[in-house]
Amino acid sequence: MHAITIEQPGGPEALVWAEVPDPVAGEGEVLVEVAASAVNRADVLQRQGFYDPPPGASRHPGLECSGRIVALGPGVSGWSVGDEVCALLAGGGYAERVAVPVGQLLPVPAGVDLVAAAALPEVVCTVWSNVFMVAGLRPDETLLVHGGSSGIGTMAIQLGKAVGARVAVTAGGKEKLARCAELGADVLVDYREQDFVEELRAATGGAGADVILDIMGAKYLARNLDALAVNGRLAIIGLQGGVKAEVNLGALLAKRAAITATSLRTRPLEEKAAIVAAVREHVWPLIASGRVRPVVHATYPMSRASEAHRVLESSAHVGKLLLTT
Repeated sequence: MHAITIEQPGGPEALVWAEVPDPVAGEGEVLVEVAASAVNRADVLQRQGFYDPPPGASRHPGLECSGRIVALGPGVSGWSVGDEVCALLAGGGYAERVAVPVGQLLPVPAGVDLVAAAALPEVVCTVWSNVFMVAGLRPDETLLVHGGSSGIGTMAIQLGKAVGARVAVTAGGKEKLARCAELGADVLVDYREQDFVEELRAATGGAGADVILDIMGAKYLARNLDALAVNGRLAIIGLQGGVKAEVNLGALLAKRAAITATSLRTRPLEEKAAIVAAVREHVWPLIASGRVRPVVHATYPMSRASEAHRVLESSAHVGKLLLTT
């Protein structure tokens, strides 16, 4: 088969479409013929040499895919050859075939085509596990989403609105904010020109956000604490703004607030399976009903993954960038 390889870390040109050995479905795995994969920030970090796959995972990038099952490994039940699926991966999505643990498989939801389904697993599992399973967002609470026009952001807006929350977003520029509004965002903050702490306080009568989903890390930490409501929960899922910052524990205590930080890729199989099961139970019906949908910016042939990486790094996109085999 062919897959994207990274012989030497570097820029987008380091992604090379090359012939590689076929994967084999092991115990509790299925082999999926990939229709599409999606580009994530983690793929860029891996390409640059900063984010190696966990032990035992495929060395090819790609944290999600869609496709059809072409073989069942030992001990697999409940799935059949020919099933159309999408999957959460620890790696290997940028390839023609990938072996997937059955706990990380999802059926393609009703109303979504096979290629577009590749835009779902990573963002849905990330948002659901952090905003709902960990931070416990409830109806009538306020959710602040940083990077509202990203793949994560576009899904967080929709899921927040679907459960009856008020959603505030930060994004760069009127065009991106307009797209966030189309998805249901109630409070729109242009981070280039506005202070999200002030805007959020104004929009909430001084209360702040009950839950903040943050991709920036250190750069936004102090301001996120200022923006939190009493009993607020800050969920950090990215470090685009750095890894080290001081925390004012007095402010944290005064607000009885909580900070969590998680990654999805390195979690044990059983934890990923629990997240995937929760997503299938709670989110798949919302997608099937049309209340939540994948947001796809553009699709590229997988052999041109470098082009998609350049777009992602330019932040010129809204939603997900897909790669097709």
